[in-house]
Amino acid sequence: MEALLEQLGRGLVAHPEEFKVEKKTDGDIDQYLLNVHPDDFGQVIGRQGRTARALRAVVKAAAARSGRRASVEILE
Repeated sequence: MEALLEQLGRGLVAHPEEFKVEKKTDGDIDQYLLNVHPDDFGQVIGRQGRTARALRAVVKAAAARSGRRASVEILE
């Protein structure tokens, strides 16, 4: 899952070397924290949050196939 997020996220940003994915696990819930360069924050969010919603949907669908739950947070 982390590799999927890194691949998708690095394609969106202008500073891919500063794009990092951190995973926190609590029981059956995985939380993915995306650390992005401040200049790329808007690119990852997208217009009216569409890109962020799409990333979250992909992650939730992939997690559901594994019988887990997941969330994505975007940090500057």
